[in-house]
Amino acid sequence: MFYHVKETQFNVRVSKPDPRFARLMLEQFGGANGELSAAMQYFVQAYSCKNAYPEIYDMLMDIAAEELGHLEMVGATIQMLLSGINGEMKDMHDNAEYNGVMNGKAAKEEFIHDALANPQFGVISAGSVILSDSNGNPWTAAYISANADPTVDLRSNIASETRAKIVYEYLFKYTDDPWVKKTLGFLMTREITHYQQFEAALQTIEPNFPPGILQGNQKYSNTHYNMSKGDKYNGPWKEGESTQLKEEWQVCDDAVKQADETNGLLDLE
Repeated sequence: MFYHVKETQFNVRVSKPDPRFARLMLEQFGGANGELSAAMQYFVQAYSCKNAYPEIYDMLMDIAAEELGHLEMVGATIQMLLSGINGEMKDMHDNAEYNGVMNGKAAKEEFIHDALANPQFGVISAGSVILSDSNGNPWTAAYISANADPTVDLRSNIASETRAKIVYEYLFKYTDDPWVKKTLGFLMTREITHYQQFEAALQTIEPNFPPGILQGNQKYSNTHYNMSKGDKYNGPWKEGESTQLKEEWQVCDDAVKQADETNGLLDLE
C-alpha cells in the first residue's frame, strides 16, 4: 500500500519566481531521465524479483517509493518557480522583492515573456506543473526499461542513476537561487546513493556476468576488431585480460580477411 505524508522529504524552497528555470526543471519531472521515469522503472522491475529475489524486490520498492517523493519535490519546486503565472502575474511582479532592480514596463513584459517560455504553462496548466519534459514532450512509458532479469535491470538502473545525476549537474549551471541549489544538491546526491545500492545488489547475484543466463561463445568473446584506419590507440579494452571473463585480448586488424579465411568465422579456432 501507499500513503502520502504532507511534508516533503527535503525542505523545498525558492528565493523568487523563475519561469525559465521552471521549464528546465520539467526535465526531471516528466523527462526521460526524471524522477517519474525512475519510480516507474523500479516499481515495474520489482515484480519479476518478488519470488526469486525478495530482498531485491524490497529494495526496488523502497527506492521506487523514494523516487515518487523526489517527483513531489521537483513538482513543488517548479510550482514555486511559477508562482504568479496566472491572472495576478502583474500584481505579483509589482510586489516582488527584485522589482526594484528592474526597469519598469519593459522588465515586467520580459518577466511575463519568460513565463511563457513554455506556453503550456499558461495555455494548458494555468501556471501549474505539467507532465512533460522541458520541450513539452509528454511523459511516456517508453522511457521505462524492465527486462525481467535482475542482472540486466540492475545495470539499467545504474545507468539511469548516472544519467539523472548528470542532468542535475547541468541544471546547477542555470540557476543562482541558493535554495534551489540546495534541493538540486540533495536530489543529485541521492542518485549517487542509489547507484551504489544497485551496484551492491548486483554483486549479491552470482554469477551476474554476462547479463542474463546464457553464456557466450569463447571463440568470439576476446577479440577487438580494428574497424578504422589511421592512428591506433591502445588501452585495457584490447590489451591484457578482459575485465570479467579474464580472457587474453586478441586484436584483428583485417576483419574482411579473417571472415574470408574462416568461412565467415564458422571455422574460427
